Amino acid sequence: MKNLWRIGACLAAVTAITAVTGVTAATAAAGAADRDTPQDYTHLLPLTASAQQGVLQLRLPRAVYLHARSPQLDDVRVFDASGVPQPFALRMPAVEARVGHNDVAVRIFPLMGAGSAATQLDLDVSTAPDGRLLSVKVRPERSDGQTAPAPRLTGLVLDLGRQIPATTAPSTAPAINALRFTLPADRRDYSAQVWLETSDDLKRWDTVGTAELNWFTNQDAQTLANDRLDFHERSFRYARLTWRSGTPLQFAAIVAEQPVRTALAPAGEQLLVPAVAGEHPQDLVYAVPAAIAPDKIGLQFNQENIVLPALLGVYQATPRRPGAPATRYFEPVLNTTFYRITQDGHTRSSGDLDVTPRHAPQWVLRSATASTVKPQLRLGWQPATLVFLASGHAPYTLAVGRVGAAAGQRPLEQVAPGFSDAELRGLERATTGPAQANAGAAASAAAATQEAAASARNRLLVLWGVLLLGTGMLAWMVWRLLRPQPPR
Repeated sequence: MKNLWRIGACLAAVTAITAVTGVTAATAAAGAADRDTPQDYTHLLPLTASAQQGVLQLRLPRAVYLHARSPQLDDVRVFDASGVPQPFALRMPAVEARVGHNDVAVRIFPLMGAGSAATQLDLDVSTAPDGRLLSVKVRPERSDGQTAPAPRLTGLVLDLGRQIPATTAPSTAPAINALRFTLPADRRDYSAQVWLETSDDLKRWDTVGTAELNWFTNQDAQTLANDRLDFHERSFRYARLTWRSGTPLQFAAIVAEQPVRTALAPAGEQLLVPAVAGEHPQDLVYAVPAAIAPDKIGLQFNQENIVLPALLGVYQATPRRPGAPATRYFEPVLNTTFYRITQDGHTRSSGDLDVTPRHAPQWVLRSATASTVKPQLRLGWQPATLVFLASGHAPYTLAVGRVGAAAGQRPLEQVAPGFSDAELRGLERATTGPAQANAGAAASAAAATQEAAASARNRLLVLWGVLLLGTGMLAWMVWRLLRPQPPR
């Protein structure tokens, strides 16, 4: 029984030594993986930034996308002069809205009344089936036997025409937010306060705004004008203009302004990729950097008069069964005709096509038959904006290119807390110099590889030594247990 206890103790010791050896090796490997310095990255870009701003932004240059090893840009860092990583976040640039306007011509119908205000006149209105005004007349007022005063201009009725049909629902009809007035050619100075009402049926009128209109001309024939009546956007077909002060005037022209909002995406980056032969005779393959997920794709031909119907897609791995070789299949993304044709001295070519952004190591062009034409693949993508906190010592460095790097970016609220979208868009922009290949990264990677290999080799030797020692101790204990005992 005593010998059995000794054998158990020996086995426990061997197990403990093996576990400690494994933990030590794992700790060393984790320490090497946690190291994060500029020398661990293949390319470094010097940053030029204002030292007076705590938060800055940088539009990632194309060099970052060419040299990044991670599709999600996990291997991007910002270091200060001491090599300390700086907090940063990545965000896609916002689409900006540009507001312009279309001019809508307005037809003008004068209201001639004897004495009543324009809002109290009894109107005789004639319209076409499409709602277009044909005429607007004031019905004669009842006479009490006295001579009626001569009619005078008391207001204007405006018809915005077919640009805004009366049958269109207000929620979908184009909106108007201003009227612009032009004086008659024989008038140089004018001042009045006008009142605007709108209607869709010439029966119910809504008051929407008022304005002081002024034109002043000096002795040098220079004119200072306030010729606009602005109001909140609204949809209407007809309008009525009356005067609160000043002399009513039939303007030479009135133009309605319809606001037009255009979404403007920031300018993207482009890359031309050469073709190589694919797995099938009719395939051309294009190697794409890991970080680029194109949203626009096209072909660039060097030859003239080329028409190429083709499929554009990617290779996908087939689910592998145990013991079966790995295979791939072609997944089409686009089916279109690419071309470049010269006609009458002008060249027409297929433009870039919109695609859903996706990361793929290769894009494949598959035509119906093997082609001798090898066009370049034109990729377009929208670079991300890097927002970083300048909490270290300038100058700063943008680093990229490290296999297996852990994600370094943080949530935006942890880099620029409390900043509004407008403030983020207005952040001062840092600039980068050219990317510089970091020779130290290759040496560092080689040293890390050698260190890992040496660590693995030493660990293996220690484990074998422990196993041999344990085996010897066990053999000795068994021999002691099984040897014949001398007679007592």
